[in-house]
Amino acid sequence: MNYIQPVLEFIGSLGFLLYGMKLMSDGIQKSAGEKLQRALSVVTGNRFLGLLTGMLITMIIQSSGATTVMVVTFVNAGLLSLAQSVGVIFGANIGTTITAWIVSIFGFNFKISAFAIPVVGAGYFISILKKTKYASIGEALMGFGMLFLGLSGLSSVFTPQQLGFLLNIKGTGFLAILVGFFIGILVTALLHSSSAFSAIVITMAYNGLVTWELAAAMTLGSNIGSTIDAILASVNTSADARRSALIHVFFNVFGTILALIFFHPFLRLIEILTPKGANIAIQISILHTVFKTLSTIIMLPLKNQLCALSRLMIKDDKEQISGVYKLEFIPTLGKENYATYIIRAEKAIADMTDIVSEMFDRIQIGVTKRNSDFVKNHVETASKEEDYVDQMHEQITHYLVKCEALQLSEKQISHISSMIQIVDELENMSDNCYTTIMLLGRSIDKKMKYPGEDIERMLPYIELTRQFLQFVRRNINKHIDEAKLQLASELEDGIDAFRKDLKKVARKRLEGGADVKAELLYIDIVRQIEKIGDNCFSISESLTSI
Repeated sequence: MNYIQPVLEFIGSLGFLLYGMKLMSDGIQKSAGEKLQRALSVVTGNRFLGLLTGMLITMIIQSSGATTVMVVTFVNAGLLSLAQSVGVIFGANIGTTITAWIVSIFGFNFKISAFAIPVVGAGYFISILKKTKYASIGEALMGFGMLFLGLSGLSSVFTPQQLGFLLNIKGTGFLAILVGFFIGILVTALLHSSSAFSAIVITMAYNGLVTWELAAAMTLGSNIGSTIDAILASVNTSADARRSALIHVFFNVFGTILALIFFHPFLRLIEILTPKGANIAIQISILHTVFKTLSTIIMLPLKNQLCALSRLMIKDDKEQISGVYKLEFIPTLGKENYATYIIRAEKAIADMTDIVSEMFDRIQIGVTKRNSDFVKNHVETASKEEDYVDQMHEQITHYLVKCEALQLSEKQISHISSMIQIVDELENMSDNCYTTIMLLGRSIDKKMKYPGEDIERMLPYIELTRQFLQFVRRNINKHIDEAKLQLASELEDGIDAFRKDLKKVARKRLEGGADVKAELLYIDIVRQIEKIGDNCFSISESLTSI
């Protein structure tokens, strides 16, 4: 019975610690996470910039697991290349050491309850103000306070008086180090948080429950256990996404094995670097930071070799069936980053816009080069493109509908509604482009003749519509302000004015005895191009809501 109370206190304190860390991480991600994730999605191939990005994001959101899950998701979506992901992963490993520093600096130098309870209270009252932008910050403050309440509970449990039976593994021999190492792997994998386990180890060491050597072994083991989130996130993803997770495992395993091989010299280095008078909590934080930093210094220059090794171990994906589009909604395991779903959908919409733009370019070719080569080289290709856009429309819409079921903010839900409307308009535009291309092909097949001046009149009309489409392409997935919407309105008005003039000229030719079928087909082409302008304006209006 003597063991029941400390075990129950441990479970309760651990719950406070884990929930506090989750609440703090979630609150920060709600308030700033989307901006951070967008910054991650456009990171360049510069390994040092990627390292800095991964480090800063992880330090802010307090979770290397969340960062690595983001990285794997972005690689799977094609937003990051395998090479770009390496630096970010390495940086995330350094950034995760910040939690150990927070715990070691604030957790044992103050009476925790003196500031933790007021922080929880203040955070709660801020969080209930749901209509303010500070509600998420309130959640983060609540999490911060609860983290330290959990730490206070653990500190009272982890004493020789309460859990003295654990002193049996306080030895410094190889077996004790090995036991501590595997405990670190197992517990971190179960908790899904190396930061939480670091807080536990620091508390145990500070209270004299484990030795410096055992605490170091546990800390090293936690680095391997922390790879669990990236591994789970990579299940059923692309080859490059799985390779990204594998490189994360490479990094942590290689650095840990190296530290174990030189275990005692490494600990002596940490002891030398630790300022005189610093407690063991600070010493463990220094170990964590130095270990991650040295591992990065050794492995960052080997980025290309790591990518090559991962490609040898994980074969390329089997080629997808040509012309088949798939956008799978894969729920993110571990800490969820809902903004990543939106960013992935935006990438798909940008790809859809590119295909529609290519279809429109074929119209310009068909008007200027009216010969059999156009029918041979462009009509059949346009048919395949139109079918592919139809598939994209179905898949992206289905994906966005599933996104709506997530616990998103009102702004994100509005964003998704606008995206669904944009996808509808892009699909309609592809239909109009395809119809126009087919009409041009028919006019060529039927050997319909048009005076040179008729073609000359249509060219500026097509060029104006092309400019409107390029305006949409440049601004897709971006918020359009009133000035840009006014520009879109002027472009549409210009297209409408052109259409009226071209139709008037065609009617005059009909009255003058021109070929009826040819002129009606000419009018149909003019009308279809005007519809493309309407699609562009509808998309522009939807972009004002993003």
